Amino acid sequence: MLSTLVALANSLLMIGMPVLLGIWLARRLKVEWRVYGLGMVTFVASQVLHIPFNQWLLSPVMQRLGLEPAAGNAALALVAVLLGLSAGVFEESARLLMLRGPLREARSWSEGLMFGAGHGAIEAILLGLLSLNAYVQLVALRNVDLATVLDPARVEGVSAALTTYWSLPWYQHLIPALERAFALGLHVGLSILVLQAFVRRNYLWFVLAVLWHAAVDALGVFALSTWGVYVTEALIGVAALVSAALVLRLRPGEESLPAAAAVDSPPLPPRAPAPAAMDASRQPNLDLDPETLERSRYQSGS
Repeated sequence: MLSTLVALANSLLMIGMPVLLGIWLARRLKVEWRVYGLGMVTFVASQVLHIPFNQWLLSPVMQRLGLEPAAGNAALALVAVLLGLSAGVFEESARLLMLRGPLREARSWSEGLMFGAGHGAIEAILLGLLSLNAYVQLVALRNVDLATVLDPARVEGVSAALTTYWSLPWYQHLIPALERAFALGLHVGLSILVLQAFVRRNYLWFVLAVLWHAAVDALGVFALSTWGVYVTEALIGVAALVSAALVLRLRPGEESLPAAAAVDSPPLPPRAPAPAAMDASRQPNLDLDPETLERSRYQSGS
């Protein structure tokens, strides 16, 4: 019963976390939802080219070269690097083009956060919906005679999948949601790096984003096949912390407070000119003798 509830919570967290992050950023930093939405569009657009490239070009090339995970650690490492570079080039290029086009006016740190949150959000939501769909099917088939509802050729495979899924410890069902949380942090950090290419007018920041994305993805592919899921998630968590540190390090000083605070503050009144700055010809003559001071006592009307 606990595993069933936790598995459902995992799917809902994958869908809900990025939405809540967007709401929090919109309220806290007063950034338009348009930036978040275009971040979503950026990820989808990158996959329109990224997925066909991997399937129709990269995978066949790796097969011809004999690069398979089973071929040993050296081959696995090369596969991981190629897959990582593919993801880095397509996704970071999509970010760059979006920031040069529809988001060419978005140059603040706050907008960079919102843009990255949207980019990671749609990935998490889509994976969450797929996870939820699989969960519903697995629950529906859990206590069913598979031979009565499935093609005989599929019964053995589906039965093994059901056994494996429902035998997992309850906490292992939360790993996908944890991974999406780490991925959100990485996407925000990568968006801030790409933004620096425009803010600092140096495209080496874009290259750095591509390499960082490739390194993290390659690490995930290699570690999952070599050291298992727990070590992999720990390493991805460390990478997410590094990305968070980069985000904070690249935060400009003028954005130390939310933009709303600066807008809501009342304007200061104009400062009166200091006496020393007054025109000497308009300054009163303070060189008065005692006789003049004595006469002024009676001329003041007191």
